[in-house]
Amino acid sequence: MAREQEAQGAQVSEAQIAVHWREEEYYHPPARFIGQANAADPAIFERFSEEHFPECFKEYADLLTWDAYWHTTLDASKPPFWKWFVGGRLNASYNCVDRHLATSRNKAALIWVPEPETEDTQAITYQELYKRVNEFAALLRGLGRVKVGDRMTFHLPMVPELPVSMLACARLGVIHSEVFGGFSGAACGDRIADSGSRILVTMDGYCRNGELIDHKAKADQAVAAARERGVEVEKVLVWRRHPGRYASKSPMVAGRDFFVDELLKDYRGQEVKPVSMPAEAPLFLMYTSGTTARPKGCQHSTGGYLAYVAGTSKYYQDIHPEDTYWCFADIGWITGHSYIVYGPLALGTTSVMYEGAPTYPDPGRPWRIAERLGVNIFHTAPTTIRMLRKLGPDEPKKYDYHFKHMTTVGEPIEPDVWRWYHSVVGKGEAVIVDTWWQTENGGFLGSTLPALKPMKPGSCGPGVLGIYPVIYDENRNVVEAGSGRAGNICIRNPWPGIFQTIWGQPERFVQIYYEKYCRDKDSKDWRDWPYLAGDGAVQAADGYFRILGRIDDVINVAGHRLGTKELESASITVEEIAEAAAVPVMDELRGRAVEMYVSLKPGLAPSKDIEDKVAKAIEAQIGKIARPKNVWIVPDMPKTRSGKIMRRVIAGISNFADVGDTTTLSNPEVVEGIRHHVQGEKLSRGQVPRELSPQEMEEIKAFGRAE
Repeated sequence: MAREQEAQGAQVSEAQIAVHWREEEYYHPPARFIGQANAADPAIFERFSEEHFPECFKEYADLLTWDAYWHTTLDASKPPFWKWFVGGRLNASYNCVDRHLATSRNKAALIWVPEPETEDTQAITYQELYKRVNEFAALLRGLGRVKVGDRMTFHLPMVPELPVSMLACARLGVIHSEVFGGFSGAACGDRIADSGSRILVTMDGYCRNGELIDHKAKADQAVAAARERGVEVEKVLVWRRHPGRYASKSPMVAGRDFFVDELLKDYRGQEVKPVSMPAEAPLFLMYTSGTTARPKGCQHSTGGYLAYVAGTSKYYQDIHPEDTYWCFADIGWITGHSYIVYGPLALGTTSVMYEGAPTYPDPGRPWRIAERLGVNIFHTAPTTIRMLRKLGPDEPKKYDYHFKHMTTVGEPIEPDVWRWYHSVVGKGEAVIVDTWWQTENGGFLGSTLPALKPMKPGSCGPGVLGIYPVIYDENRNVVEAGSGRAGNICIRNPWPGIFQTIWGQPERFVQIYYEKYCRDKDSKDWRDWPYLAGDGAVQAADGYFRILGRIDDVINVAGHRLGTKELESASITVEEIAEAAAVPVMDELRGRAVEMYVSLKPGLAPSKDIEDKVAKAIEAQIGKIARPKNVWIVPDMPKTRSGKIMRRVIAGISNFADVGDTTTLSNPEVVEGIRHHVQGEKLSRGQVPRELSPQEMEEIKAFGRAE
């Protein structure tokens, strides 16, 4: 029987993921939203049709102020190294700050909410932002070793000093590289070395979950890690969370470490003329957090990237200058770069930043902030939505805020969670855009256009304006819409937000993203160079895409390739379940089996009955082949600081394997408790672990690695 299943499995294309989703009903946008939407004219679809590609993106670029207009919209002469708006010149800092002063100098550009509710919220006007950006740019220039094209690494938390530092670098033509504040010093050092940065900008401390975290200590680790890889950091610039008061126990190193607030005294009131940059000049590097290979420094351009995030912010986020917009993400990720800083500020709106944990001091905190600040656009990730649903399902009803628009970003959202987000958080008044995209993409790739397309829970929607997606199988055949089959989702065309290359690794750039489906490596026709996203997807007959997760995260059970997101969505339909994670476990008979980890809503106790409900829900919605080998109820999932469940950690536990680095977890203390419970229970049931092959160990390490 096992051999027969194995033979059947061998005939299954790697891209063919089993799909059992039921089609959900449509939700239509409210008339009040349609009446004020930036994109309410259906003619916009024609303007961005393939027939008008690439000139359609002039509409996005014209949202910006250019020092010199471009002569070539898309230069495809060296594929896949696309160049957008060639001949054009502009400055990103000028576009996000200076040009708004004439009409909006006294309007809030950023509203920063510190975690402690006893501290004052800061409203930073466009005039004040202009002042801060210029003074820090003058400081950087005054260091004497900073020139156009240099790289500078930031390891900063969610404080106003982060966008100030970004915009100051952009003003000077310096390439910035922000490392997520929750990453370890060693991870920061790796990225410093890869980019060749000589200056590290950091912070002494920040507030998280009621504590003042010592952050400067990581700088010493980062400098040491970079040195080991042959790169010497010459200066460490330390912003202080409370000016004049040092929050770290890490000593300042003479001649290397400097307090920014002390240095700034020499640059008060100074202005720096923004450097006019070619459109194709790099603006920043954003590293993906690979755990099994060298991190990839995604290099994003100035003109193409800024045009793309401005356009998608206007049409998909429906941002107007008078809106108060809150993206509840971290600027350490691409979402924060694109949709907290560059996109909203390019449009001259007010962008909210929050320092701390979503549920501190209680799960009503986001809704208190939204009510107090009059937020009308809200943008967050399914991980945060699930957490708020778990800990405070009725909290939104207590607060008098009203969103016109909500976004979900970062991973597919389960339909049940989507419905709670719509009815409870959005109070049935808001449209939702469920966006699909990645670090490499700069901005949205899949989403409904909010005034013109209905919403469908669990589906991101069609390709966004000017994006032409396709699903291919392993043999480069198109998987047709409505076929019920899944495959590898690709984008057939370049777009302005696409990253330019992997910093210092152009061959790896081509190999990972373009080699698989390139029809002719000598061709200069963009149609021969589809972009491989690395996600599995299925397209419904209506053209909407449902993203099934990373191709690497599919679990192959006896030749049936099961998407983790489908397994997790089925689990969450059980009333008692708050969160779920599916992982593979090595199985003698089936090759791989599924194990489910679930956490319960507050106040509930683990029971065999709940475990059985989860198994039955999966069997009913997917089939017997997907029935989990074990269902483990855990008090909490191991999570990153950004709220993502670290599936590779629990996959390691299930397989009695190394769980890898846990230093970036927000709750590393839960790992030992889960290990003791799961492995102890397995041994008591006679589920004796076997030695894993090197290939199997690599599979476990790689599982869930996408950030």
